[in-house]
Amino acid sequence: MGNPTGFLNYNRQEKQAESVKKRIKHFKEFHVSLTKEERKEQCSRCMDCGVPFCQAGMVIGGMVSGCPLNNLIPEWNDLIYKDAWEQAYSRLKITNPFPEFTSRVCPALCEKSCTCGSYDMANAVTVRDNEYAIIENAYENGYAAAKPPKVRTGKKIAVIGSGPSGLAAADMLCRRGHSVTVYERSDRAGGLLMYGIPNMKLEKSVIERKLNIMREEGVEFKKGVNVGVDIDAKTLLNEYDRIILACGASNPRDIKADGRNAKGIYFAVDFLKSTTKALLDNGLKDGTYISAKGKNVIVIGGGDTGNDCVGTCVRHGAKSVLQLEMMPKLPDERAENNPWPQYPRICKTDYGQEEAAEVFGSDPRVYQTTVKKFIKDKDGILKGAILIKLTPEKDKKTGRMMMKEVTGSEYEVKAELVLIAAGFLGSESYITEAFGVKVNERTNVLTDTSLHKTTVENVFTAGDMHLGQSLVVRAIREGIDCAREVDESLMGYTNL
Repeated sequence: MGNPTGFLNYNRQEKQAESVKKRIKHFKEFHVSLTKEERKEQCSRCMDCGVPFCQAGMVIGGMVSGCPLNNLIPEWNDLIYKDAWEQAYSRLKITNPFPEFTSRVCPALCEKSCTCGSYDMANAVTVRDNEYAIIENAYENGYAAAKPPKVRTGKKIAVIGSGPSGLAAADMLCRRGHSVTVYERSDRAGGLLMYGIPNMKLEKSVIERKLNIMREEGVEFKKGVNVGVDIDAKTLLNEYDRIILACGASNPRDIKADGRNAKGIYFAVDFLKSTTKALLDNGLKDGTYISAKGKNVIVIGGGDTGNDCVGTCVRHGAKSVLQLEMMPKLPDERAENNPWPQYPRICKTDYGQEEAAEVFGSDPRVYQTTVKKFIKDKDGILKGAILIKLTPEKDKKTGRMMMKEVTGSEYEVKAELVLIAAGFLGSESYITEAFGVKVNERTNVLTDTSLHKTTVENVFTAGDMHLGQSLVVRAIREGIDCAREVDESLMGYTNL
């Protein structure tokens, strides 16, 4: 490394967030970047550590450690330190087709396994911020411009779904020279990136910027086309040499409680989509989206999507927000059975929870709690909920820990809006049945003799539809790997 003592000379410095009072008044990204000189200092903190766990992408102790894309992190950190920004971009793009996305929404598995943070996670290298600096500098200076392939193979591929895995597969196969058409049932391409992630985490202009480059390189996008409904699978199989199913795990997990049919209960994905769509269509005009304004809100689910719902409700002007988590609170520090470089299973306070705590005066999260019953008025409109406490108990048959209701722990809360953010179950049956692919008990698409080839000839799969709900960065890796298999099946070899 160019500065072997950088990690001793400089402290970790992240991009600074706007104050809560300021950022809750808008739906834009709210972090302020460092100067180039400050960024070079942060890159100089990358150690000559010998084994860069940050880029390993290994499974250690049953948990993922490092980057699933195997990004060459020490290399481009050193290049930034040496002021070689274009070369840093070239090294980054070798492994990551979409750093503009991952540098905004990835939970930074790399940083959690950084050797510099092995004793104190607060000292890890700012890998994600460094990646952000590389890609934004590349756009600013023209390095990220479109580079259409010079030779076309004449092969045609259809990608069904324009989420991160579908886009990654399309990008790689177009780069190889194949003709790629991406089908998207929504009115905008991007899938989860467009409508599943709020604007303040990933501004949609960032997505459109990249999609426009992909169009210039030759990828065709057909939006508002629901494959399996608007066009049948047989037509696509006859028209294209290969099909990639990358439709995501879009079946939201529901909850079973009396009164579930009350008016005012929505899945989180529908709530988030309605806000983003209204924001893009008409600047969030009242009446065009599911609004939390002036309402007591319950968010069921403690993950990233639940946090996004909390942050969105705060921006709407909710009266109160309560976030329910079935499981016990995670420890504030690593447990003995969760050592570095495993991903730390610790309690984190994300932007939405931070905002709700400041606006409403207390942390919105309530642990080991779920809804027992929804209360509705005579017109069927939601007005409250009966909550009940849960406690972990070991199942005598399976030996697994299960959350059981605590008798007599019920209590009532007001609620005019409930958002279910309990995760996703898997693929939607109409699309898997249309192509005749087999699925497992979780409705994830089964693959045949290779990692991504389905049980149907010339049909491949990638992303959450294949693995189940996961991270954007893993979906991208899935798309890349699937593209390699498709390319090899078409050409007899692959150089992707």
